Amino acid sequence: MSLYTVAVVGRPNVGKSTLFNRLIGERKAIVDDVSGVTRDRQYGESEWNGKHFHVIDTGGYVANGDDVFEKEIRQQVEIAIKEASVILFVVDVTCGIMGLDEEFAQLLHRSRKPVLLVVNKVDNSRRQIDGVEFYSLGFEHLHFISSLSGSGTGDLMDDVTALMTDHTDELITELPKIAIVGQPNAGKSSILNALVGQERNIVSEIPGTTRDSIHTHYKLFGKEFILIDTAGLRKKSSEKEDIEFYSTIRAVKAIEEADVCMLMIDATKGMTSQDVNIFSLATRKGKGVVILMNKWDLMEKETMTSKKIEEEIKHKIAPFTDVPILFISATEKLRIHKAIEETIDVFDRRQQKIQTSKLNEIMLKEIQNYPAPMFRGNAVTIKYIMQLPVVVPSFTFFSNHPDEVKEPYRNFLENKLRSHFNFKGVPVRLFFRKK
Repeated sequence: MSLYTVAVVGRPNVGKSTLFNRLIGERKAIVDDVSGVTRDRQYGESEWNGKHFHVIDTGGYVANGDDVFEKEIRQQVEIAIKEASVILFVVDVTCGIMGLDEEFAQLLHRSRKPVLLVVNKVDNSRRQIDGVEFYSLGFEHLHFISSLSGSGTGDLMDDVTALMTDHTDELITELPKIAIVGQPNAGKSSILNALVGQERNIVSEIPGTTRDSIHTHYKLFGKEFILIDTAGLRKKSSEKEDIEFYSTIRAVKAIEEADVCMLMIDATKGMTSQDVNIFSLATRKGKGVVILMNKWDLMEKETMTSKKIEEEIKHKIAPFTDVPILFISATEKLRIHKAIEETIDVFDRRQQKIQTSKLNEIMLKEIQNYPAPMFRGNAVTIKYIMQLPVVVPSFTFFSNHPDEVKEPYRNFLENKLRSHFNFKGVPVRLFFRKK
């Protein structure tokens, strides 16, 4: 069963994202004075009075706007309303009732969902008196709050959870997390939409459309996991707005949060230096990686074969080349489910724990057949290997001269580990200690 869902809605710049951040207890939504900063729905989880629930932050609703983003925001808000169990309709006491508020109120009345009208920025008694006019919007439940200071939000959440009378769900925890990462316009949101079967994110040809990272609970082949669609990582020199900076930070945090990263690359552009940087960032943090060459349907197969491209990619990402590379099309739904299957396999390989006796039986035989180079006329021996009890597959090799095991031999040992135990797509860490 799914958790209750609370949607935070309203016109632009009334304080929805600030309220959302307060409800989930972290700075997750982008907060900025630029209209339309929150373009996609942003999900979080909250707990109050012992009840757990989802919270959705939406873009500012514009009823009849002609701007492409205003149309997309309107569509996203309408989807969020359909998903919601309870709706928090946020208005701004400093502006009074505006035409957009009235149009939004009509939309919410038609939805027949429980609605709590939240009059925001009420931080003194005069503003509370001014807020009485919002009763004319026709909603029974009004709350006067200041999302910035937190005043009144406790009573608001008491009323929200009171509507969750039959709530029996437990908070979903410890699910595998898969981050969809890559440069802007590589097709990250398109693959998420293709998998989920609805327009979960705004998809546009304008780079940087997805500014927030979006979490989607997904079920496939009897397994559950979280898909994280991130803001496109772009070079620092092209980041001119503060919101681009926050988006990049969030994308990096999404990689840190993930177990496996699906690195989306625009096949028509090839693997660029920035793609290599993203790959390196994920592997440095010990995340599993699957490389997806997207927009493969647009490529001229006669001039560039997948085998040739794969060779070029491995040359660029060396020395860690034991990575799945798939050629897909998110828009044509070409091999996207294969991509998910491979990603789940990478997750499973990242979790594997090798029995110590088996590890030593196999690896010591390889070491005996090809010993480490000598140091100052003395043999460098390795007598014992063990896997460490950590998340990233890590192995300690006990040696008489651990500091003299050089990089080429370390690479040899890692390659033998990979050949025997299949860590395809998973970074492996080797440590050498005095026996």
